Amino acid sequence: MKLSVLMPVYNELGTVMEALRRVGETPIEKEIIVVDDGSTDGTTDLLKGIASPGVKVLFHPVNRGKGAAIRTALAHATGDIIIIQDADLEYNPSDYPALVEPIMEGRADVVYGSRFSGTHRVFLFWHYIGNRFLSLLTNVLYNTMLTDMETCYKAFRVDVLKSVTIRSDRFNFEPEITAKIFKRKFKVFEVPINYSGRDYSEGKKITWLDGIWAVAALIKYRFVD
Repeated sequence: MKLSVLMPVYNELGTVMEALRRVGETPIEKEIIVVDDGSTDGTTDLLKGIASPGVKVLFHPVNRGKGAAIRTALAHATGDIIIIQDADLEYNPSDYPALVEPIMEGRADVVYGSRFSGTHRVFLFWHYIGNRFLSLLTNVLYNTMLTDMETCYKAFRVDVLKSVTIRSDRFNFEPEITAKIFKRKFKVFEVPINYSGRDYSEGKKITWLDGIWAVAALIKYRFVD
């Protein structure tokens, strides 16, 4: 099976090339589709210099958000399995085999990588509490038992992801896609992953406001779409 790695990028000048190197070293047949989402820190110029047959780079002229970047990348994906990969080095592509195994074996349609059941950096208590609350709300609304709804590492059968209309432009992609996956009764597995989270001084972008949007999305998509 061929893997399509979708990498939304916004102002990751210091990490994006290392992220691409790590993804490229994973021993799985793959394509990497990068979407520069209107970066303003020099990332755009850096990505324009990439010349690799396994990497496709696309550009948004202005910042539109993670969800919009994923929609753009997905339109160009030709693989059998999709994985979302941030460009900030918080997630380790060495976890790809564990993420795709349940799909390749026919046991799962979607696989979530749980940061809280794997090896992870210990920090940011309130960020942890926020993630736990959002996962609990997901479980209450959709009668499931996820431990990490907001994880970046989600692997999908390509037909599953392309069957869902993604409306969210920003970080509320995560609750929207989660809501629609469970409403459509797809088989979801969860596996432990490694997580090296960064703090805001290191470039972390998600804030408490994104948490409010996530709550709104979980409730909204429980009843519509």
